[in-house]
Amino acid sequence: MALTQELKEHNLNFDEVIDRRDTDSLKYDFAVRRGKPADVLPFWVADMDFRTSSIVLDALEERARHGIFGYTEPREDYTEALALWMKKHHDLDIAPEWVLKTPGVVFALAAAVRAYTSEGDSVLLQLPVYYPMMEVILDNKRKLVSNDLVLVDGHYEIDFEGLEKKIVDNQVKLFLLCSPHNPVGRVWKREELQRVVDICLEHDVLLVSDEIHEDFVYPGHKHISLFNVDERVKKIGITCTSVSKTFNLAGLQISNILIPNRDLRHKFRKQIDAAGYSQLNTFGVVATKVAYRYGEEWYQGVTKYIYENLKFLKDFVKDRIPQIRVIEPEGTYLVWLDFRGLSLSERELQDLIVNKAKLWLDDGYIFGKQGAGFQRINLATPRSVLKEALERIERVIHEELK
Repeated sequence: MALTQELKEHNLNFDEVIDRRDTDSLKYDFAVRRGKPADVLPFWVADMDFRTSSIVLDALEERARHGIFGYTEPREDYTEALALWMKKHHDLDIAPEWVLKTPGVVFALAAAVRAYTSEGDSVLLQLPVYYPMMEVILDNKRKLVSNDLVLVDGHYEIDFEGLEKKIVDNQVKLFLLCSPHNPVGRVWKREELQRVVDICLEHDVLLVSDEIHEDFVYPGHKHISLFNVDERVKKIGITCTSVSKTFNLAGLQISNILIPNRDLRHKFRKQIDAAGYSQLNTFGVVATKVAYRYGEEWYQGVTKYIYENLKFLKDFVKDRIPQIRVIEPEGTYLVWLDFRGLSLSERELQDLIVNKAKLWLDDGYIFGKQGAGFQRINLATPRSVLKEALERIERVIHEELK
């Protein structure tokens, strides 16, 4: 599947500003409906402002021209493409029978909560955390238990003593782990994951690892798949993966859930069936196979560009907005910004960002009360757009401090 030079160059031009308005984009077209001014520049939801790999686009166009979009089931080449990617990028060997498909990772997290716990049971998170992880616990009438992450010298850590105590005191049945962690950007080290696994094994806690951001890790860090931590974790563990973040394909609604344990796999499958979900999105199947087999060049290009965006943001904040603090991410294309030095209330901070700077970031408090005073910003955008956002923040902060 060769690209023409014209397509190849265009596809890797991440500086191109693409108008996403009036495309039913959640990120761009729903500001007013979600209580924001119509003219805000959005940096909230975690999708990219880049076109996906043109190899993927070519495959989708070819499939669209076929003109028939009936019920679709992936064949062996689908799992082969997934396995090749996981082996190459994460040194993880997967067996075909491990793989269950869902329309998204959040769907999978909710299915796991229903499959492995009963109403009133305790499910553990580490706040601040991606807020739908809280919702799938509370909306399914389970008890949310948080072992809060601890911010030490600009770096978040796991409170392992607290983790074990919370598990014992609350008879926790299930732990939803975010790895890499969204929003604080931690890429857990092997020894950290080993301690988590040891505690879960000791107390019969099932462990579901949301690894959707696994392909975005910055130099000096390495994502460790849950199943590479300890062979024993295959008895209690589930890993949630997806092509959606890596290749900007979230709208195609397809995720791969890895479950080595046959009994856990059966229980999870029953919840998929109970939800009435069966065949996958046709275009999701096509895109996953092609992206994982042929998308390496685009993936390398986009990760390099996002890393340069991170360096640009860090330098800009250091030199021009020292009143805020960057919690340096080890992974993900999201950055956790600390505005607490401005001594603003949550309402004042929101007014500063939304109404004065005309930006739509994710308010830190939606990730749990532990996120108060923070904002999450998305780096997966052309650098000129990121620069505009940072200049807006710079301007309103300087006006605020006059």
